[in-house]
Order: sequence, then C-alpha cells, then structure tokens
Amino acid sequence: MWPLTVPPPLLLLLCSGLAGQTLFQSPEEGWQLYTSAQAPDGKCICTAVIPAQSTCSRDGRSRELRQMMEKVQNVSQSMEVLELRTYRDLQYVRSMETLMRSLDARLRAADGSLSAKSFQEMKDRMTELLPLSSVLEQYKADMRTIVRLREEVRNLSGSLATIQEEMGAYGYGDLQQRVMALEARLHACAQKLGCGKLTGVSNPITIRAMGSRFGSWMTDTMAPSADSRVWYMDGYYKGRRVLEFHTLGDFIKGQNFIQHLLPQPWAGTGHVVYNGSLFYNKYQSNVVVKYHFRSRSVLVQRSLPGAGYNNTFPYSWGGFSDMDFMVDESGLWAVYTTNQNAGNIVVSRLDPHTLEVVRSWDTGYPKRSAGEAFMICGVLYVTNSHLAGAKVYFAYFTNTSSYEYTDVPFHNQYSHISMLDYNPRERALYTWNNGHQVLYNVTLFHVISTAGGPW
Repeated sequence: MWPLTVPPPLLLLLCSGLAGQTLFQSPEEGWQLYTSAQAPDGKCICTAVIPAQSTCSRDGRSRELRQMMEKVQNVSQSMEVLELRTYRDLQYVRSMETLMRSLDARLRAADGSLSAKSFQEMKDRMTELLPLSSVLEQYKADMRTIVRLREEVRNLSGSLATIQEEMGAYGYGDLQQRVMALEARLHACAQKLGCGKLTGVSNPITIRAMGSRFGSWMTDTMAPSADSRVWYMDGYYKGRRVLEFHTLGDFIKGQNFIQHLLPQPWAGTGHVVYNGSLFYNKYQSNVVVKYHFRSRSVLVQRSLPGAGYNNTFPYSWGGFSDMDFMVDESGLWAVYTTNQNAGNIVVSRLDPHTLEVVRSWDTGYPKRSAGEAFMICGVLYVTNSHLAGAKVYFAYFTNTSSYEYTDVPFHNQYSHISMLDYNPRERALYTWNNGHQVLYNVTLFHVISTAGGPW
C-alpha cells in the first residue's frame, strides 16, 4: 500500500458494506473505520477516524525511516549545541591572533629603538604565542568542517523528507550509512572542538533558593539553544512530581510551569534530562527508568547489573545516592558501585535507547569517600567532600583507563551539595546546594597536537 497522509482527523469515504458497524480498527496506529449512513445510490458512507498526520506503511521500513529522520534531527541539534559551546573559544583564539600580529608589527618597527632588555622581553612573548598560530589554523579548518557537515545534514534531511512523503525505499541502505557516517563525524568534531581537561571552576552563581535541602534541577543537554526549559525535582526519595518551567526566567520567577507525575517514584538526586527524556533510579531498586516528557510515558526501564541501591553505596552525604546518571559530550553515563567492585566507583556508558551497558570501568575510588561526581569529555571528576572546603580531587580517564589526583578548588557557598552535574551544552555545572540552585562555569584546557587531535 502506498502511504497516505491526511491532515484532518476525520475523513469521509465511499465504501460498500453494512451500515452501523466498525469495519476496521488498529489500536497501534490509531485508525478506526466506521460505517455511518447509506447514500441514495445504495453505497454506504463510511467515517474513518485517523490520527492527524498519520501514515499508512506497507512494511517496517516506514518506521525505520522515521527513526532515521529523528537521528538526523538529533545530529542537527547537536551541531547547533557544538557551535554554541565553541564560539567563545574561537573568539578567544582569534583575539590571540590579533595580539600576535600586533607584537610582530611592533618588533619589526622597533628595530634599534628598543633597549636590548625590552626587545628580548617582546621576543620572548612572541615566542610564547607562536604555538597559537597552529591552533588557530586548526580551529578555522574545523569550523569549515562544521559548515560542510551542516550542508550534508540539510541535504540528507531533504532526501529523507521526500522519501517519507513518497514512502519509497529507494537508496534506503545508502541513506542509513550516510546517517551513521554523519553521527560519527559529528562525534569526532565534538570531541576535538569542545573537549579539554578541567583546570578551573568559577565562583558560584545563585539562580534561586527554592525547595528542601536536597534535590536536583537541570536542562536538556541535547535541546537546541532556543529551548531553555528547566526541570525541577525536590527531595531525594519517594518523589514523583517533576516541574517543567518554560524558560530559565520562568524558573527564577516561579511561574509558567507544568507538572509531570512519574508513574514510579525516584531515589537519590542523580537524575538527568537527555534528548526529551528523564533518566532516573526507581526507588528501592537498581532499575533505571527512561521517562519521556512529551508522551508522559515510560519508554524503557532496565536493571543495572549488580548495582547497589537503597543507601548501600551512596556518596558521602547519603540520600539514596547509590546511582548517579550524567551526560557529557559523548553520551549517557551511569556512576554506581557493586559488591564485586568492593565499594569502588564504577562508571558505565549506557545506550540511551535500550539502557544496556555498553562498557564499564572500575575507577578504584571508594564511592563513600566521594562528595559528588560529574563527567566532562569522557573523564569522571570526583569531589572529596560535599561540605565546605570541597574540591575536585580525582579524575578518571575512560579513553586510557587511567587516573590522576587533581586539586581544583571551588567555592561551596551554602556548605551542603547534594547534586552536581555537568551540562555540555552550556559548559556549566548545575548544583543543588542546601536548598539553593547554583551554577558554576568551568575552564577546560584544550591543546591541539600537531596531528590535529585533542589533548
């Protein structure tokens, strides 16, 4: 059957048969076909009630095409996030180029008018800045790559839209390969342009004081820049109410929000919103739940093998914080502990669609000694306390399965952190600190090697 897209939800058809009966009903697609009256020529008039913008498919390929279109849309959104996140870096490097040119001009003009000491100082400064030249050229090349990627995404989106409209399957395998290749190239770009080693945390920025001592708040790390919705979850156990504020401004003012009532209560404060869904730990279990906000339904839930729960292996502050979910530039992660790992932190990469564990690492760091943790660019950073005087003390690198001890201080203004999460879209840490919702900006040290790879 060729597809038929019908904008209105009600369609009148001519058909033959008995009046007053339901001829066909498909709960999965939402189609219902009724006979309703008999025309003068003896034919019956049938009413088909169908979902708006629905599509009839001849096989499973239509569903796969829709999934491919969603992937392309996600790639497009990710590119927007990538450009937003790296804009400041590019501007900084360009300002360095201006400084280099200025110094070079002054050196050439100075000739013999400067003292030997001044001339040597300027020459030394110029030598320090010379490596930035190759960094700038690499940034420019990467920005050209992003422009090409955006054009490919636009062309591929058009092809998919045309095929979906006609619902043919011409070039399906080729399109699928192009989608996968685009995802891989975008991931490589994100790793190269947006990633670096954590070297600093800014002073805290208090957004609001709201709720109890424990809780979590977040934005969607995969949303486009125009989407500034904020989700708010007060408390650390048995809660089910999630508030969704339309903008950050609305969250600050406490207005313009809707409420989601989760079908299953949560445990801890380690929740995360990723690509339109909330990922959280089901209360009194080691089950991960993926709740989709738009459909207000649980898309999938799965046990995390061997993960402790119910305050078996929490962070130092307790609060059922056995399982902590986080998102960075490379995807969805879970931080937890098992008996097999003797209470040490395990970090696992999760498939966001199935919640299956893709790969796990044993960091060797005792979870009960950790105040909180967060992921940046595939590196797990752990704080040594949740109280005043806390600092980022430990870093585990998943790309090399190695670790190091660090010393990155930050100001714990309200003396009790119960949630700390990194948002790669905004390059900021979201914190719940003793009933206050707080942001920290982070500084990442990014070096491009001669081979063009990241630090």
